[in-house]
Amino acid sequence: MTPPASDHLPSSANLAPVGVGVIGLGFMGSTHVRAYQDAASHGLCELIAVADKSAERLSGKPFAAGNINTGASERLFDPAKVRGYFDPRELLDNPRVHLVSICTHTDTHVDLAIAALQKGKHVLVEKPVALTSAETLRLAKVAAESGTLCMPAMCMRFWPGWRWLRDAVKNATYGKTLSATFQRLGSPPTWAEFYANINRSGGALIDLHIHDADFIRWCFGEPQSVSSTGTAMHVSTIYRYPAGPTHVVAEGAQDYAPGFGFRMRYVVAFDKATADFDIARTPNLILHQNGQSTPIELPDGSGYHAEVRHLLQAIRDNRTARDLDATIDDAVRTMRLLETERTSMTTATPQVFIA
Repeated sequence: MTPPASDHLPSSANLAPVGVGVIGLGFMGSTHVRAYQDAASHGLCELIAVADKSAERLSGKPFAAGNINTGASERLFDPAKVRGYFDPRELLDNPRVHLVSICTHTDTHVDLAIAALQKGKHVLVEKPVALTSAETLRLAKVAAESGTLCMPAMCMRFWPGWRWLRDAVKNATYGKTLSATFQRLGSPPTWAEFYANINRSGGALIDLHIHDADFIRWCFGEPQSVSSTGTAMHVSTIYRYPAGPTHVVAEGAQDYAPGFGFRMRYVVAFDKATADFDIARTPNLILHQNGQSTPIELPDGSGYHAEVRHLLQAIRDNRTARDLDATIDDAVRTMRLLETERTSMTTATPQVFIA
């Protein structure tokens, strides 16, 4: 495929703000808008257009639900300054839009992302990119042939305290990693009927546990095998690394009663220290070492803010897909890992992972 002309895109010689469009203004779309507005305050981008089926959302009214409080309740944008579209294809025709965030329902991601790439746009596509590795691969093939960047929104790779952990693992800052456990637990999402249909959302396995499965790959590489138990709404997986940590476990759930809240935590034991992150606690990250417990100061903002800035800077610097901290190829491999976990869960047997 020959990419369309894109001489309107910012280049290294033209550091004008990147023009941004957001498709879908539910919880994640509103979150992306807030992150772009923050980046715009630093001259990195300008929110040009949004698309949604709801006239109320196109008025700039924020979406107030979700697992994590991501911003204030004031209006997301000024509709007099930001163009609103009911049809996302019209947004893709706007020449001032250089980067598009796809924040619609999962089963619409791939077709919209491909349409954006074919219009010469850069793309940030929400996770999960698709419900299967085959569908994710369909997008990856188009992205590889395009002249623009396509990044999956794997926000935990950018989350304060989680990037700290990845650096500590890779640099052996506190010695060898001995054990790593991850928990991501909540009630069934109620802010959209879409989540009630597990065939469309993928349940906790695909929609929630994906964060930890992807992060484990990023920290420790591809596991040799996995052993999973539970259901699509509550899964626990052991990841086996013959040459790595002897104990790597992740639990993801969306089957707790309403009112339970949201838990996001890791505990990682190194030779010389133990790192303990809990989003429900202040401070979020504590390092236990030599009999002392020390709070770790983390950057302000969320992984949403950081992933947006990462992609915007990559666009401004004319970087390639290989320079991104999360790639569509990563998304393909993470989906293959989740599919292997599902097979292990349904057969009650360990499964070799083939990336």
